[in-house]
Amino acid sequence: MSGRWAAAPPVPSLLKVLLALQCGVVFLQCSAASSMSGDVSALLAFKRAIIDDPHSVLSDWTDADGNACDWHGVICSAPQGSVISLKLSNSSLKGFIAPELGRLSFLQELFLDHNLLFGTIPKQIGSLRNLRFLDLSVNRLTGPIPSELGGLNSVSLIDFHSNGLTGNIPPELGKLQNLVQLRLDRNRLKGSIPGSNTGSYSPTGNIGSTAHNGLCPSPRLNVGDFSYNFLVGKIPPCLKYLPRASFQGNCFQDEYSTQQRALQICISGSTGQRGGINGPKHPAHKHERMQQPTWLLVLEIATGVLLVVFVITGIVTASRSCKLKPSIRISSWNRSKSWSDEITVLIDSDMLKSLPKLSRQELEVACEDFSNIIGSSPETVVYKGTMKDGPEVSVISLCAFEGHWTSHHELFYQNKVIDLARLNHENIAKFLGYCRESDPFSRMLVFEYASNGTLFEHLHYGEGAQLSWLRRMKIAIGIAQGLRYLHTELQPPFAISELNSNSVYVTEDFTPKLVDFECWKMMFSKHEKALSHFNSKASFPGHGDSAEDKHADIQGNTYAFGVILLEIISGRLPYCKDKGYLVDWASKFLQQPEEIGKLVDPELSNVRTEDLAVLCSVVSRCIDPDPSKRPSMQIITGVLENGIDLSAAAILKESSLAWAELALAL
Repeated sequence: MSGRWAAAPPVPSLLKVLLALQCGVVFLQCSAASSMSGDVSALLAFKRAIIDDPHSVLSDWTDADGNACDWHGVICSAPQGSVISLKLSNSSLKGFIAPELGRLSFLQELFLDHNLLFGTIPKQIGSLRNLRFLDLSVNRLTGPIPSELGGLNSVSLIDFHSNGLTGNIPPELGKLQNLVQLRLDRNRLKGSIPGSNTGSYSPTGNIGSTAHNGLCPSPRLNVGDFSYNFLVGKIPPCLKYLPRASFQGNCFQDEYSTQQRALQICISGSTGQRGGINGPKHPAHKHERMQQPTWLLVLEIATGVLLVVFVITGIVTASRSCKLKPSIRISSWNRSKSWSDEITVLIDSDMLKSLPKLSRQELEVACEDFSNIIGSSPETVVYKGTMKDGPEVSVISLCAFEGHWTSHHELFYQNKVIDLARLNHENIAKFLGYCRESDPFSRMLVFEYASNGTLFEHLHYGEGAQLSWLRRMKIAIGIAQGLRYLHTELQPPFAISELNSNSVYVTEDFTPKLVDFECWKMMFSKHEKALSHFNSKASFPGHGDSAEDKHADIQGNTYAFGVILLEIISGRLPYCKDKGYLVDWASKFLQQPEEIGKLVDPELSNVRTEDLAVLCSVVSRCIDPDPSKRPSMQIITGVLENGIDLSAAAILKESSLAWAELALAL
């Protein structure tokens, strides 16, 4: 009897085991569900930070079923598992990198390269302990590289090339013991490469070292690129196993370095500051050039003389035959033989010659081999550069090919250059010159660069405290004054092609600068309309559009200004998929004066009710559905200038901290 009882299994113990297993399964299921819920929330935050998705790659990112594993670009460890990969390369996404991505704790791959992402790299990315591949290259990212990335214990690839990153290379990257590839080229990084300058190092040795003295030693690093920045000092000996090309285009003073920047560019271009750099005082190496043979120089001079004689003879002959008519015959650049493709147009060539002309070569050097991209569209690419004499510039390059470039395009381009060159106002980006070359084919324009980004970035991604009510009022009045100049003080008047908060740049003291980067859409999208203008010989600046079209464009600017004022007041986007159009949302409050307080950005403090009432009255008139009822910018600017008091006395009356705010804003 006792034997049978001893042989029988303990039923209570077995039940306990089964119950424990069942609880474990339930716990794992709950943990997985909780993890997926967190991943979905993080990914939706990323989607909300994207302001433009032209290819609709995020169209299936919805939280209807709470599962992100079927979304485009998302890979999970298993069905309903954790997100381990996010691949959205070459998607033309425009927006910011949401800090919430740092909550994807199981993420192993993050590929956001070749997009239009701007803003800074969130420090929260450094919490992704399982991340192996991080590629944010070829975007418009700015700011420093977060030192928190030293916490990416598993990462083997970091690629940040072709952005606008500034600051020093954080020495914490030396903690990444698994790092194999590090690409930081074509940015605006300064300072020296962190690392010990003693000893030497090869990628095959010293694997077991645990020292973290900067990047020396970095035991597995075999691909590193630091070229085309503003790095100074000497190259650490432990990195000299890398190719010399990995360090070119900087400000090094080292016998190992080659093809460094000119000293003047290093002084003026490092981090965009006007001061010097802390490096050795002897000049950097310049690009090596081969000396021309004497016979070749003589041949070039003789050829040049013959060419000048030929050109002068041709001009004299043409002048006599045409009786000195100021017309130039331009044949179609696509070499079409059709008679209808050849037109005679009038171009004020003397005025064009009086404008500053820049060579492609000097712009290429200023823009770091055209790697520093700060904006793009199907028609243009915008680069940031630093000229050899110091000023920072924005260079607009037209995306055009010689085979598709017709005489109509050339006429539009030249007229636009003349039109932009006549603009001269404190609140309009200053035109500095143009580039017009055929080998390689280039059509570019150069403007002054406003170093503090766009109004859009400050309103929708910057820190709320930085853009105070006082600064918003200053920006609003500055935009109005710029538009008043364009619409009423110029003859013929000038209209911004696409006026929005992205076309308003701000300087360090928050002075707004209007730009017209989108005017080139007209050149390609209104080709048929342009042909009719050419046929009527209306080819001078300001005469390409009829009076009705010009008036409609100006009324469109007035409406757009009203939308910008709503953005300034509310801090909301002009349109988003979840909330619709800003104008529609605001209209119900604008119609009830007692409700206008609900329009104000909740992050704002020291909002003056008198200013708000003036702004709302202006907005209501600017966005009137009937364009004929919208007032001129002359009237609008007068209302703002008279209704909003930016004097020190008025500001001090409103806030005990007004003096400090005034000092920061003005």
